[in-house]
Amino acid sequence: MVVDKSPISGNALEQFVLLSKSAKGAACVELIKQALEAPGVYVFGELLDMPNITELENGPFKNAFNALSLFAYGTFKDYIANPAEYFELTPLQKKKLQHLSIVTLATKTKCIQYNTLLQELDMKNVRDLEDLIIEAIYADIIHGKLDQKNSLLEIDYALGRDIRAKDINIIVNCLDEWCSACEGVLSCVETQIIRANTEKTRCMTRKGEIEQEIVNIKKTLKTQLQERSDGTDEAMATDNREAAATGEKSKKTTKTKGIRHSGKFWLKS
Repeated sequence: MVVDKSPISGNALEQFVLLSKSAKGAACVELIKQALEAPGVYVFGELLDMPNITELENGPFKNAFNALSLFAYGTFKDYIANPAEYFELTPLQKKKLQHLSIVTLATKTKCIQYNTLLQELDMKNVRDLEDLIIEAIYADIIHGKLDQKNSLLEIDYALGRDIRAKDINIIVNCLDEWCSACEGVLSCVETQIIRANTEKTRCMTRKGEIEQEIVNIKKTLKTQLQERSDGTDEAMATDNREAAATGEKSKKTTKTKGIRHSGKFWLKS
């Protein structure tokens, strides 16, 4: 399937911002309605800040200004809660607001239950909900996948929405907390590195000591074997000398006895 993806937000909104410079009153209302239906337009802060648009806030066209603010900051649930504050939305505008509501939910959690989506989007049918999610994915405002087995939408990415001026402090605090958390993690990592290096040094020292002990043991064994070898050779030499001396003495004794026997033989004769 080939999907034609229109330019997202900034470039697509630019034409409406330029047109708003010359539009007044009812023309601004019509311009807002066109922007809310336009494919690829999902952020509206720049248009909302244009002087001719802000003039609508306190005049007879206040509901148009409220509708634009709703698409910039609100959700479909806000529209259902008080539809009288806005002009009546077309089916395309309602669907876009539902897409933006999914984006808002995605910024709060990465796994959104189907039941939560059905409630927030005022939908009754799971099949229609899944079709709406698929349209949002193809519109490139969210990236994720449907887990039909567990009735979940798993979010990987979501388009950023417009931010109210009063929400800036919340964002700053959130970033400060994130920075503090990063510093804590970095400190922990540095501590672990120092501990690992200390343990490595200890192991290397112990390894050197063991290797030296092995060398010393080898030397000791070699010396002992050499001493035993020298002792065995000396003992064998002593035994040989004693054996030689014993053999010589035995020969002398035998010769003397033979002579004596011979003398006795002659005397009897």
